[in-house]
Amino acid sequence: MKTSVLALFMLLFTASVAYSDDDPHLWLEQIEDEEALDWVRSQNERSLSILTDDPRFSTLQKEASKILNSKERIPAGTIRGDYLYNFWQDEDNVRGVWRRATLESYRTGKPDWQTLLDVDALAKSENENWVYDEAYCLPAKFELCLIGISRGGTDASLIREFDIKKRQFVEHGFVIPEAKTWVDWIDPDHLLVGTDWGPDSLTESGYPRFLKVWTRGTPIEQAKTVYSGTQTDVGMFPLVYHGDETTVSIVVRWLTFFEAEYHWLQEDGELVQLPIPLRATPVGVLDDRLLATLETSWDHNDEHYLQGTLVALNLVDLEAELVYAPEEGEAIDEGAVEHGKTAVFVELLDNVIGKIKRLQRTEDGWTATEIPLPENGAVSIVSASSNGDDLLVSFESLTVPDSLYYVSATDNVRKIMSLPAFYDASDVVVEQHFATSTDGTKIPYFVMARGDVLGRGNAPTIQYGYGGFQNAVLPWYYEDPARPQHGGLAGKMWVSRGGVLVLSNMRGGGEYGPAWHEAVLKHQRQLAYDDFFAIAEDLIERGITTPEKLGAIGRSNGGLLMGVALTQRPDLYAALDIGVPLADMMRYDKMLAGASWVGEYGDPDIPEDRKYLMTYSPYQNLEKNADYPEVFLYTSTKDDRVHPGHARKMAARLEEYGHPFLYYENIEGGHGGTANQDQLAYRTALEYMYFVRQLMDDDAEGATAKHRE
Repeated sequence: MKTSVLALFMLLFTASVAYSDDDPHLWLEQIEDEEALDWVRSQNERSLSILTDDPRFSTLQKEASKILNSKERIPAGTIRGDYLYNFWQDEDNVRGVWRRATLESYRTGKPDWQTLLDVDALAKSENENWVYDEAYCLPAKFELCLIGISRGGTDASLIREFDIKKRQFVEHGFVIPEAKTWVDWIDPDHLLVGTDWGPDSLTESGYPRFLKVWTRGTPIEQAKTVYSGTQTDVGMFPLVYHGDETTVSIVVRWLTFFEAEYHWLQEDGELVQLPIPLRATPVGVLDDRLLATLETSWDHNDEHYLQGTLVALNLVDLEAELVYAPEEGEAIDEGAVEHGKTAVFVELLDNVIGKIKRLQRTEDGWTATEIPLPENGAVSIVSASSNGDDLLVSFESLTVPDSLYYVSATDNVRKIMSLPAFYDASDVVVEQHFATSTDGTKIPYFVMARGDVLGRGNAPTIQYGYGGFQNAVLPWYYEDPARPQHGGLAGKMWVSRGGVLVLSNMRGGGEYGPAWHEAVLKHQRQLAYDDFFAIAEDLIERGITTPEKLGAIGRSNGGLLMGVALTQRPDLYAALDIGVPLADMMRYDKMLAGASWVGEYGDPDIPEDRKYLMTYSPYQNLEKNADYPEVFLYTSTKDDRVHPGHARKMAARLEEYGHPFLYYENIEGGHGGTANQDQLAYRTALEYMYFVRQLMDDDAEGATAKHRE
């Protein structure tokens, strides 16, 4: 399975934490320290008693659980040969089952499932808290796979070889010890591996510094090094593409978060650096042509290729050609390019509305044909067949449940599955508006609400935002993993109660391609926050809500956004849901793998960067005498991507300054914050319970409308 380059970078390695004596709350960065955990337990007990003792909490939890554990969810998956593979969790399979069905049965809408690995049974038999991660299967026959499983949902995982025919782990097969490992198959007897090889084998960012070829039957310690990176590189990553006749193994040397060199590994062990720019993303190999999206413009052999286009590099003569150039208002959704036997499929955003085009190479160049799909929603390439030019795609919107379509090689589109409605959307409307940011840029956003609520002037409103790493915010009904801002959950738990949901397409995302992201990098970061605040102000000007009824939600980089909203514009918001956040931007690069995000935010060790970071770093900008709303902070002890110390210290400083807050830290779950659907239902209920109290209850304890009087 190929994962987009940017998505892969979101899976981050643990780095050492340096300490200083300047911060009185630094001790909370000691993740498993008993004193720190005692603080966590006391905060959990205090906050959960407030939220879960509310008689409405149990109803919210039941609503979330019914949706998240619904057995009627669409079992999307990956086509491998004649089968579709799917990982499934519900109330009976809490940890989940990895299974497959023949494509023939799947296309009927009634898959005949064959369980391959029962993770609940595995965890019980081995007395381990196993959480399924991913399966890397050897193409062609797809009989051998590498299964990643982690303890408690961390990014670090144990890799074991699995025999699909026998439905069991291979005795004396490939096993890679628990680490944050990147691995791919070269052939049945050789793996290309980046992992923790021991002392001095990781970069400063905590990624593998060495990429090695491991031969079956030999100890992993004898794996042969094919590339050695430097300490200042972000890390080394393998990419292997398997065609009918050829296998293309690529060594990726990550220089910064957004820049990489791509070295083609030859059969004799020699490496040939490919001439694509450092800011490019390989997405596949078709007919000896490497397909790549360009995050920057590229001059190659007297030809100029624009930023945001899809190109093909001939691996025989290293000549390039244009495959697709987005039209005005269009952007290639980050990483959303796949190919079949002869065709390439590209997922596009047209003013944040999704569509898919089929690209075919002819004697006169590449032609593009739009696949006829429903309009005004989010479309996704679920999986393309390697045996032909057919594929599976999905369509959804905030009010329209997911539908799965089978698209033939001739673009005959047939619906094969649909998600049931999780809420009554008959009186719900979705509108797209544009706000004007501080520099005059028009920023799109979606509004979802009942018709009788819009225009009321003071509707309880939740504004979602992310704005980073070229990740576009789309109007999903239900995506796995589900989030509170998805249409299905928000429709049932918020909109049906008279609330408004807003999705912010602020800069930093990929809604309009790489340039939309680049506009707010490093010293331009404030523009992203200005975009978010401009949407909030536009909502108020349109008469949708008021500051006393406006809340916001975000996680990870979006959690950083929430912290900035708290410290810069507390006058705009009465509630802020701050999830697994970055908060201390003076030390983020010293905590876990924050060093690899320097390309996004800047380097605190560089004086100019540090000065700019200091202008918005939430932890440093909290004030004792400010008038803040009561916020809800959550994180996970097992988050080995964004250090839980960020959320802990933010809460501790609020406590130090006497400001109200609620805090929840799940002991397991990794960066997702939860390890299974039941935990996700619980936290989702906590989040909506918080918003109900803050925005819908005028006289609720902890409501903050009065803080502006």
